[in-house]
Amino acid sequence: MQTVDFSHFPLVSGDLVLDLGCGEGRHVISAYMAADVHSVGVDLSLEDLRTTREKFSEFAEPGNAAKSFALSSANALELPFADNTFDKVICSEVLEHIPDYQGALREIERVLKPGGLFCASVPRRWPEKICWALSEGYYRVPGGHVRIFRSRELRDQIEQLGFSHYYRHGAHALHAPFWWLKCLFWDSQDRNWLVRQYHRLLVWDLMERPTFTRVLEKLMNPFMGKSVVMYFRKGVST
Repeated sequence: MQTVDFSHFPLVSGDLVLDLGCGEGRHVISAYMAADVHSVGVDLSLEDLRTTREKFSEFAEPGNAAKSFALSSANALELPFADNTFDKVICSEVLEHIPDYQGALREIERVLKPGGLFCASVPRRWPEKICWALSEGYYRVPGGHVRIFRSRELRDQIEQLGFSHYYRHGAHALHAPFWWLKCLFWDSQDRNWLVRQYHRLLVWDLMERPTFTRVLEKLMNPFMGKSVVMYFRKGVST
């Protein structure tokens, strides 16, 4: 389930791409597959990095010297990279987990080259507020969400660091009702019939990609997409 749309975040051969907070690898692996790039995933969770490494084994191209894949465990506030290292940075569904998210944004600005592209996605405010209202268990877990963003305010904060915003879209509208159901039946979600049936629907949609659900989600994403995805370019020093 890819949140970043590479048609708005074009990868160029030779790019060094960072997926900050890569989790179980959906974007760091997708970037590697999409172009001849050097794809780097960073996360605090060693367990998630192990899962990413296992998933990546199916897609590795050891005979292709034009691309590479690397993983590292690191803190988003103290990235182990020099200034102006990366051509592209992805930070998808991560900032809502970090108490000092502005510190993480400053680190992203530091390691991204002038003129480089940055994609940030966070949960959309109103679907997220419903989740919080339905269940404290949704966010009061270790590593859970610590805030609900106003996307316009986050955009302004990123622009104040010297970025220019160039595109925005919603994503995963069909997933919003699924999370509302999970929150409504939080304590019994694993065995709840409605939750399980909706999950089956999402898996079917992901695997089969039928025209009806693809068109439906595209129509719903602008106002109901569970994620808001924003794209920026770092300013070039003069």
